[in-house]
Amino acid sequence: MDTQHVWFITGASKGLGLELVNQLIRQGHRVAATSRDGAELRRAVGTTSANFLPLAVDLTNETSVGEAIQATINQFGQIDVVVNNAGYGQLGSLEELSDREARANFDVNVFGMLNVIRQVMGQLRKQQSGHILNVSSVAGITGNFPGWGIYCATKFAVEGLSESLAAEAAPFGITVTVVEPGYFRTDFLSSGSLQVPQHSLEAYALVRQSEAVHQQQISGNQPGDPVKAAAAMIQITSEPNPPLHLLLGQDAYQMTELKIKALQDDMNRWKTLTEQTGFAEPARV
Repeated sequence: MDTQHVWFITGASKGLGLELVNQLIRQGHRVAATSRDGAELRRAVGTTSANFLPLAVDLTNETSVGEAIQATINQFGQIDVVVNNAGYGQLGSLEELSDREARANFDVNVFGMLNVIRQVMGQLRKQQSGHILNVSSVAGITGNFPGWGIYCATKFAVEGLSESLAAEAAPFGITVTVVEPGYFRTDFLSSGSLQVPQHSLEAYALVRQSEAVHQQQISGNQPGDPVKAAAAMIQITSEPNPPLHLLLGQDAYQMTELKIKALQDDMNRWKTLTEQTGFAEPARV
């Protein structure tokens, strides 16, 4: 039983988070799971197992997050794996989206995650162990998605903070993995997980096309299997040297390859100009 862990998972009432909770409980792990609606979470998971602790949490409220972390420790004595999964998609061009809409997306996708990290790190440092999985997206690697600029910005932020967190946490025996899924067949593209701009502009035909494609063609036909994605996430927590970056889905792998090639092409094409921006004489030591 020494391989059974205590997991703390946000955004657990649907999608990848719910699948993760269900698999973990079946495997005998202890799971604290959060959602804005505790009753919905309990209905979705459908178990009264002593290994399951459902928690109603407002991730944008650090006090609420701190209380959930403490409740988990009180119930299970420790926290081994943290999964920052909560988040939602925001469609709309950068010009269309208001400051309020943009900040709301950052509040959940980025600052909600930071609230969890701040509140849980003390416990993980005390234990000198732990694994944090921050769920990003392939949209945190490449921003080539018209109408997804704010969402991409939140996920690019998750990438950066996760890499820094990994460096900061390593001396305490804590590992970090940033998970980058492609398109998975969850309800992420449904109205409950995807916001559209309150005031759209007719000029952005390409953005409207992207919205229509995602909601009418991609939704329900995503190539990724969430059951396999959850299993992959569980697997890496038992690896002695888990990855800092975990791409999920062949589409995510291919899009990342294209991003790397585009970056290398720009680097090579403009190398001379890049290198000409230094002082002619080396700095004195």
